[in-house]
Amino acid sequence: MRNIPRYALMRRLLFPYNGEEALTWKQSLRVLLAWALLFPLLLSLLAVLFALLSGFSGPRVLNVFLFALLSGACIFGVLGWLIVVVNNRSARIRRAWKAQKGR
Repeated sequence: MRNIPRYALMRRLLFPYNGEEALTWKQSLRVLLAWALLFPLLLSLLAVLFALLSGFSGPRVLNVFLFALLSGACIFGVLGWLIVVVNNRSARIRRAWKAQKGR
C-alpha cells in the first residue's frame, strides 16, 4: 500500500496531491470541480446573506445568488484549470530533470 501523506482539510479538498507526478484526467477533473464549486458556493451564500440584509425581494436575491455562483464558477474554474496545467508542466519538467541527472 502506498504511503499517502495526511494533509490539512483545505489542502485535501483543493489539491490533495504532492506535485511530483502529473495529474491524471480523473484527478484533474476533481481539482477543477473542487475549485469551481467550493469557493463560488461559499461566496454565493455570502452574497445571498448580504442581499437579504439589504432588503432585496425574492427574485432579486435569486438573481444575486445565480450571478455570484456562475461568475465565481467561471473565475475559480479557470484558476483550477491553471493549477492543473502548472502542476502537470512542473511534474514533466521535474521528471525530465531527474532523467537528465540520471537519478
